[in-house]
Amino acid sequence: MLQTLPKTLRRRAERPAPARRAPEPRSRPDLPVSQVRARRGGGSEDRELYSCECGFTWIGEVTASPGCPHCGTPQAW
Repeated sequence: MLQTLPKTLRRRAERPAPARRAPEPRSRPDLPVSQVRARRGGGSEDRELYSCECGFTWIGEVTASPGCPHCGTPQAW
């Protein structure tokens, strides 16, 4: 013989959520002032694409007399 279950169900008692601690802020290493300014300003834009007679191409700092890092030939601007 089967027993019938009661038709009303009880909800489980809700437990309070455990208290969460706020994450501790990460300490950043101290950077030189020039590097901090460069990061805030988006970094240096003084870069140029150079190509040499030997076929080597590179991106380097803007200068009046770049030299090829591959063969050492000075580049005319």
